[in-house]
Formats: sequence, C-alpha cells, structure tokens
Amino acid sequence: MKKALALLFVFQVIFMSLMAQTLPPVDKSPMDMSYYPANYPVLKIQDKATEPLAARVVYSRPQKAGRTIYGGLVKYGEIWRLGANEATEIEFFKPVKIDGKKVAKGRYTLYAIAYESSWTFILNKDTDTWGAFKYDQKKDVLRVSVPVEKTTEPVESMSMGFEKTNTGFKLVIAWDTVKAGLPISL
Repeated sequence: MKKALALLFVFQVIFMSLMAQTLPPVDKSPMDMSYYPANYPVLKIQDKATEPLAARVVYSRPQKAGRTIYGGLVKYGEIWRLGANEATEIEFFKPVKIDGKKVAKGRYTLYAIAYESSWTFILNKDTDTWGAFKYDQKKDVLRVSVPVEKTTEPVESMSMGFEKTNTGFKLVIAWDTVKAGLPISL
C-alpha cells in the first residue's frame, strides 16, 4: 500500500508540474504548407494519388491587419522572406526547370524582391533560416522575374498554392491586392 501511495504521489507531482507549464501564445502568422499535386497527402492516404509528389512549400501566413503591405511592410526593391517568421522553403521531389534553368531535386529557401509591376523570385541553397537577416546572394541557385497581377478582392492572410499548367505547375502567392506566380516545368 505504501508503494502504491508513493507511486500515486510521484504521478501527482509530475502531473502538477506539467500543468504549471504554460504553452506559448498562438502565432499571429501561422505556418502552412501547400503541395503539388494539391492535397497530395490526403490523396495518397486514400490511394487516389494519380501522380507522384512534385513539390511542397512551407511558409508562414502573415495577416494584412489594416497595414499597407507592398511599398510599406514589404519594401519595394528589398529582399523579402516571402512570408513571416522563418524564411519560406520550397522542396522539389524531382528535378524541375524554372525559367529554362535546371533545378535539382532538393530543398531551397524561396525569397522575393517585390516591385510595383513585377517580383523577382530567388531560390537559395541556404535553408533553415529565420527571415532574410542572413541572406547570402552567393548561395542563390537562380533568380527569375515575373509580372504581378491585381486581385479582384483583397487577400487578408498571405496564401500560397500550386496551379497546374500546360508545362507543369505554378506556385501562386497572393496577399493584399497582389498575386504573382512562379512557373515551374517538369
């Protein structure tokens, strides 16, 4: 009986110490992930995936929250982590082509430089970085400039997703009243 009481006491102390720990608050820019093909993990679990996984992007979704985004929060002509918190990363599960340049299978940090009428997307070899504070241009794999489009409605939470194209797919980024797409060929 003494052993049982002692064990109960130990469990109670452990439980109380766990209850005393506080969890961090919910991030205002939650991390999200998109796949090509869309919903790939669910399709694979359901045995409905008709094509293999080609790409995945992991990013944090900042909110507009009444702020001026382009030309304000995101400065024109300056390197941007393409989201919030950690730098956005894109992973290719097979070799692809971007702007006619071969990109090896692997994981890359994805940055952007926003301008009023175009964005320059940058694939960089340095992964697991926070923001763009330690961005090193010498580690760039490629840069490609794409036009931006105006959206019909403002987008409150920055969003990324893949769209199928005739030659492969496109990573589309939309936030505020702007969207841009990075074309990727298979």
